[in-house]
Amino acid sequence: MQQFLKQGVIPKIHTVAASKKKIVSNALTIGLLALALGLFVFPEFKAMVIRGLMKAGLFQPRITPLKTAASVSAASSVQFVTATGETHTPESLKGKVVFINFWATWCPPCIAEMPAINALYTSFKNNPDIVFLLVDADQNLPKATSFIKEKQFEFPVSSVSGPVPASWYNGTLPTTLVLDKTGNLVYQHEGAADFSNKKFRAFLNGLIH
Repeated sequence: MQQFLKQGVIPKIHTVAASKKKIVSNALTIGLLALALGLFVFPEFKAMVIRGLMKAGLFQPRITPLKTAASVSAASSVQFVTATGETHTPESLKGKVVFINFWATWCPPCIAEMPAINALYTSFKNNPDIVFLLVDADQNLPKATSFIKEKQFEFPVSSVSGPVPASWYNGTLPTTLVLDKTGNLVYQHEGAADFSNKKFRAFLNGLIH
């Protein structure tokens, strides 16, 4: 041992170990910084992370109807215009369950939940008792339609005219609403969620039937 100490072998071993530890620490720091930068700068990357967490069981919608349903009269001046030129109002949609989602092409949580919303739409698209309105918050239907087509989603895109009551939508993206057949707001959720799950489908089916 004394011979090793004289030759400086043990200190060298410690130096190598410390160097390796520093390299690992630096790599982890760089990795975390890259992840933070990706989440901040690249919407698609952040959307991918959120979508992965959805698959892991997070971001599940709380199936808790509003304690006090908001009356359709609160949004009587709102009009929804689809990309195909159809115009809907809460009054004209009475008799149908209405799924409304406010979103934007630049919004990572919006992009993250789109596959789930598309799956939900696909399962109900042939049911005449439910209407889907995916409202582009930027009010740019051509851009929104092109974006959805590029992503190969099927759900219809809409814009909105007239004041939307704050009890429905306060600017938070995404925001999802459900109106029952009487036109009342019975469900509201702010933030991304996996709306394709069984409980939410059952919730919609309960409103339809």
